[in-house]
Amino acid sequence: MVTLDRGMGLLQATATNIIGMVGVGPFLTIPFMVTAMHGPHIIYAWAFGAVLALCDGLVYAELGAALPGSGGPYVYLREAYRPFGLGRLMAFVFIFQLMLVAPLSIAGGAVGFADYLGFYWTTMSPLQHNLVAAAVCVAVTALLYRDIASVGRLAVVMLVVVVGTIGWVIVAGLFSVSWQQAFDFPPEARHVDARLLRAMGAAGLLAMYNYGGYSNVCNIGDELRAPERTLPRSIMLSIAIVVFLYVVMSTVILGMVPWREAQQTRTIASLFIGRTFVDPAHGRIAARVMTALILFVTASSIY
Repeated sequence: MVTLDRGMGLLQATATNIIGMVGVGPFLTIPFMVTAMHGPHIIYAWAFGAVLALCDGLVYAELGAALPGSGGPYVYLREAYRPFGLGRLMAFVFIFQLMLVAPLSIAGGAVGFADYLGFYWTTMSPLQHNLVAAAVCVAVTALLYRDIASVGRLAVVMLVVVVGTIGWVIVAGLFSVSWQQAFDFPPEARHVDARLLRAMGAAGLLAMYNYGGYSNVCNIGDELRAPERTLPRSIMLSIAIVVFLYVVMSTVILGMVPWREAQQTRTIASLFIGRTFVDPAHGRIAARVMTALILFVTASSIY
């Protein structure tokens, strides 16, 4: 029997979760969330998604602490249904659906990477766009083909850049943000009714897409140090940190970009930078740097 190296501690495990959660998603989905909510009050959707993520995360934390093996849900289903003689079947069904869903999730990040690369490569053809997305997947696979300690160290490096990128968005916007604009909620946002709940449900699904990844560390339970403690803590920490970053970042962005304008664009990050820097020359430089950082964040999420 092969014994895996327990080369990841709490920092590396939390970093693995966070870089899987934070990618190009919020920069792409904020306009759609604004459209779904029909206003800047997407903080409702972030909060609704956070509650769902926390409930689901607690389940994963409990299962991960009780069954800290590699495979995550594969192990949980196999052991839960073993007394009924269905353990192997349920584990197989999980792997089968994972083979269908996981490539689509990875492809979503890769396509987002290629989309933002178009900021530099303005003449990119559809074929070149698809080849770039495929190349990103191959490059990330090569980065993962190494020992678990190296994978963990690289995850921490990526985490620093990811948090730094979101931190730059927040800090840059704080100096000129219009809080009145950010919290200019329409009258219907102040009344809980079926319309508001439907909007929260639609936007909450997008929020959950951005939160997804907090249970990634469950797949490598055999490679964590003290997994019964590390796994639950890393899940709860990653959810709390990402919720805070998303809420603050989206509030600052909508304080710079009017919500009616935000819902019409797919490149809200570039629009935000353009509003943040009054000098056009500085704005262009900042937009190029920001786009490069978003590309790095996207590649990190695929990793």
